[in-house]
Order: sequence, then structure tokens, then C-alpha cells
Amino acid sequence: MDPEPITYAQAGVDVEAGEAAVSMMRAAVEATQGPRVLGGIGGFAGLWRLAGDLGRAGVPTDPVLAAASDGVGTKLLVAQALDRHDTVGIDLVAMVVDDVVVTGAEPLFVLDYLAVGRVVPERVAAIVAGVAEGCRLGRCALLGGETAEHPDAMAPDAYDLAGFALGMVERERLLGPDRVVTGDVLLGLASSGLHSNGFSLARRVLARAGIGYDRDLADLGGPVGQALLTPTRIYAPHLVDLLATGVEVHALCHVTGGGLPGNLPRCLPSGLSPRIDWSSWEPPPIFRVLADLGPVEDAELARATNLGVGMVVVLPAAEADRAREFLAEREIPAWVMGEVAARPG
Repeated sequence: MDPEPITYAQAGVDVEAGEAAVSMMRAAVEATQGPRVLGGIGGFAGLWRLAGDLGRAGVPTDPVLAAASDGVGTKLLVAQALDRHDTVGIDLVAMVVDDVVVTGAEPLFVLDYLAVGRVVPERVAAIVAGVAEGCRLGRCALLGGETAEHPDAMAPDAYDLAGFALGMVERERLLGPDRVVTGDVLLGLASSGLHSNGFSLARRVLARAGIGYDRDLADLGGPVGQALLTPTRIYAPHLVDLLATGVEVHALCHVTGGGLPGNLPRCLPSGLSPRIDWSSWEPPPIFRVLADLGPVEDAELARATNLGVGMVVVLPAAEADRAREFLAEREIPAWVMGEVAARPG
């Protein structure tokens, strides 16, 4: 008999429980927010209006701060198993600056938090060097951070990594669902691989198949661990530059936990839904490897991973070619993967 398909919940990640937790915390969070907070809980980044500030030339402006926090998840367990720690910092920066840029804001700086069971100077230096490299790629400053040693609470060689990013945008240039209209197209931006989501599922699939991270797989062209640790692509500086060209962009979607089904609806207004042409791209080989080994059903894989799409740009059809060519010049493959349509009924 064929083995039963593996689900994300069986791998230890319960998406429905996460959504329920957000629903239960909503009232407590919203009670802390005043009129300077724009939007609500559940966005890619929180927004704070700096009312009353002046521009450099004394012209009144309406700047908005955009802030985001995140971590690298259980991708860290792969790094720890392989004793390779120089790339997870890039993943961390990508997770937070690309959440910030979704609002249209330019990321300004990042703060990091590293908790370790035991301080190994070389390991800590490698992790933070990765964060610094991520900031260089993301064109923002590593403003500071904290390294905390937690003996007894964590195993000696264990660590966890979190980050926080802050950006700024003029209020009139905020991107979001309110700008999106029927007929807008969805421009998919290629991911570099799994990025930093779906690793609990990936690790469970490999464990059940008896495949170690050092195993060479022909479909991957090398060790599976190397494919898993491919750094997350950072889109933020290129999208900031795209917006500066005057290309009309209505919304951005950072495809993280929940995949395309869980994230695309977040950047669309009520009454509109994405219509995706799933045949318009071929995901990187790591996705098919996991699907076949699991096995993992397509719908489950789409909900747990990015399926090769790390960011989606929502914009008028007439702007798609211009945006695609701009991104191609920066070595970011992009293609029209669908459109925005009215929701039936």
C-alpha cells in the first residue's frame, strides 16, 4: 500500500490553531492602539502615522512607519544539524524587510535577537555576519541587537533567531487592498527555494523517507541539505526601486506561512479574489522532491510552502511588462501568473 500523505498539521504545524489564536488575541491587541495606528491586526506589517512632521524643505508630509518582526522557524534545525550558520541571518532579514516593503515602505534598519543555549563565539559571529550580509543585500542598517545565553532552557548547541525591521513611507503612497481593482494582474516573482517556510513539513518528509541532509539527490544536483539552506531571496530594495520609477503598483504580497492560498487574499479587497494560472511556472525541484517523497498532496504543499513564488506584485495589466523587464534586469524572474477577478456571488 502507498503511504498516507503527510499533512502540515501532522508535521507539528496547525494553521487553524494559529488563526484561532490570532482571533482570540485580537481584542487585547486592538485595545492598545490609538488613532495613529493604521489598519489592524493581521497585516504583513504594522503601520504608525507620524502626524505633524515636516519634510526636509519644510513642506508638510504625512510619513508612516512600517514595522515587522519574524524569525527563521525550524530551518534553524537544518543549519544546526549541518553545523552551517552563515546563511540563516540572510533568511531572517528577508522575512522582515520583505514584510515591510509590502506596505510600500523602504526598510531603514533591522534589529536582531539571538538566544543560545551556550555562547560559542565563532558560531555567534557567523550567525550575525549572516544578518549583516542580509542587511547589505536589503540595503538597510543593522542597528543593533541582543545575544542572550539561556543555559538549561535550551540545549547547549541550540539557538533561536528573531528580527525586527522598521521602514517609512508617505501615507499617500501606501500600498494595499484599497488600491486593487478587478482586472489587475498578478506578477509572480520567483523564489530561491523554500525560503523560510514549510520546514516542519520538509523535515518530517525526509525523516520518514530515511533521507539525511547529506544525501545527494539527482533532482537537486547535490545534497538535500544544501538545497534546504539556500538563502531566502530578498526583494525589498528592488521593489523600492521599482516603485521609484513610477510604475503603478497597487499591492504586494509576501508569500510566507500559508503559501499563496493563505497570503494572496490578504492583499485583495472584499469581493475580489485571485485567479491563478498554476501552469504559468515550474517550481524549483525541491518542491516536487518533497511532494513525491512524502507524499504530500498539491493543496497541502501549496498551503505550507511558497511553491516557487516568493512575492506577488498586483498592478494594472498595462504596467506588467515594464515591471517584469525592470525586475529581470535585477536577476529576479517574474511572470504574469494570474489576475484579480470578482468573487462569484
